[in-house]
Amino acid sequence: MSAPIALSCGEPAGIGPEIAVKAWQALRADCPFFWVGDPTHLPPGTPFREISGPAEANAVCAAAFPVLPHRFAAPARPGEADPRNAGDVIRVIERCVELVRSGEASALCTAPIHKKALIDGAGFAYPGHTEFLAALGGVEHVVMMLVGAGLRVVPATIHIALEDVPRRLTPALLERVIMLTAAGLRENFAIAAPRIAVAGLNPHAGEGGAMGRQEIEWIAPLLERLRREGMDVLGPLPADTMFHTRARAGYDAAVCMYHDQALIPVKTLAFDSGVNVTLGLPFLRTSPDHGTAFDIAGKGIAEAGSLIAALELARDMARRRAGQS
Repeated sequence: MSAPIALSCGEPAGIGPEIAVKAWQALRADCPFFWVGDPTHLPPGTPFREISGPAEANAVCAAAFPVLPHRFAAPARPGEADPRNAGDVIRVIERCVELVRSGEASALCTAPIHKKALIDGAGFAYPGHTEFLAALGGVEHVVMMLVGAGLRVVPATIHIALEDVPRRLTPALLERVIMLTAAGLRENFAIAAPRIAVAGLNPHAGEGGAMGRQEIEWIAPLLERLRREGMDVLGPLPADTMFHTRARAGYDAAVCMYHDQALIPVKTLAFDSGVNVTLGLPFLRTSPDHGTAFDIAGKGIAEAGSLIAALELARDMARRRAGQS
C-alpha cells in the first residue's frame, strides 16, 4: 500500500479543521490521509486517534481520524485568527513538506492559511502559500493549475492588477508556463502528448490588431515556434469561445493570460469541487480552491467537496507517479 497523504491543518480558526473531519468521514480508507495539527482544534466529538508517524495512518483511517499531533501556542476560536498560532501554522507546513520529500507521505494537501495572521504573528515573508512551498522545495518557478469538472486551467499571471498584466506577461514567462503545464500533464495526469490551448490577451484575441497587438507581435510567433519544436499548442484563441463543451474536448489544459480569465470558467463549472494543483514543485501538492471562510467557521455548515476532491486528486496523481493504476 502506498504512503498516505499529509494534510496540513492550515489556519485553525478557519474552516480547515471541520472540513478535514468531513473529508475523512466521506473517504476513510478509500483515500488514506493524516492530519497534522493540534487535536484540541478539532470539532468536539471528533473520533480521532493520535499517530506517532505517517506509516500508522493507513491502518487507522478506516476507524478513526488520524492525527499527527503538533501542539499550538493558543486555542482556536472560530473566525478569530490568533497571531500566537502563526509560527505553528508555518511549522506544520514545513513538517508536512519534510514528510513528503522523505517519502513518508505520498503527497501534500494544504488547508487554507490566513496570510495577515502569519504576517502579524510570525513576519511571514511570502506573498502566499504557493511561494512558501516553492522556497521549501528549492525551486524558483511554479504555476497554479485549477482542476474541476473535467477542465484544467492555468493562469500565466495571478494576483496582480489587470493594468499590470500586459507589462508582466512576457514571452519568457508565457513559454515557461506552457512548458511547466505540459510537464505537469505528463507527470501527474499520465498524458503522454499534452494538448494545450492558449488564450489571447485581448478580446477576440486582438481581432487582427484592432483590439491589441500582443497576439500579432509575439504571442502567435511564440506558439508557432513551439509547434515547430513538436508541441501541440492551439492559439492564441479568443477566451470567450474556449470553454464551451465542444471546445473543451479539444485540449487537455488551457493556459490563460490573467487570473479571472482562467478562474471564472472553472469556478462556474466546479464551484464546490475545484482543486488547486501546484506544478513545478519537487513534490505533489494540492489544495481546496477556497479560503479560510471565517464567517462560517465553527458553524458546521462548511462544504468539504473541494477538499475531498483535492485529496482524491493527490491520491490519483501519486499513484500515477508510482506507476499504479
